[in-house]
Amino acid sequence: MSKTKRLVLLALLVAMAAALHVLESQLPIPVPVPGVKLGLANIISLLAILMLGWQDAVYVAVARVLLGSLFGGSLLGPSFVMSMGGALASIFVMVYISKNYQGVFSLAGISLVGAAVHNITQVILAALLVYSAGLLWYLPYLLLFAVPTGLFTGLAANYCFAKSPAKYGLKN
Repeated sequence: MSKTKRLVLLALLVAMAAALHVLESQLPIPVPVPGVKLGLANIISLLAILMLGWQDAVYVAVARVLLGSLFGGSLLGPSFVMSMGGALASIFVMVYISKNYQGVFSLAGISLVGAAVHNITQVILAALLVYSAGLLWYLPYLLLFAVPTGLFTGLAANYCFAKSPAKYGLKN
């Protein structure tokens, strides 16, 4: 793929991920556990892993959190720290699994693990930010929702990738 095409694809993925990040922060999710999100921007992170490779996937994740937090008004606040930490931890774990366990995990499985890692990282960071290990009791409830949301985003990414012309070998 030419550098120009790669840059255009990267810019499109960042824009879509940032838009989904902001959109999702505005959506009320009718569940009894506060803080549960669908992880829609993770669809784009998974596509970046498949289409461009790990370095660009990390770039998409970082740019998404930066832009989404900037547009959402939370740049450099506690939610930004938790979002960036969760995004980085989950993208690195998803990249690791996709490279080292290819054929063992489906895209939905990779996404599920990424959702769980994201939640674990965010709860640990929240506990550190407020100096309270009591927040760790919140983790099992979040992980219950990580399963369906992780599966959903993985299946959505799989569907999008199957319909994408990028599946025909954009990754170098």
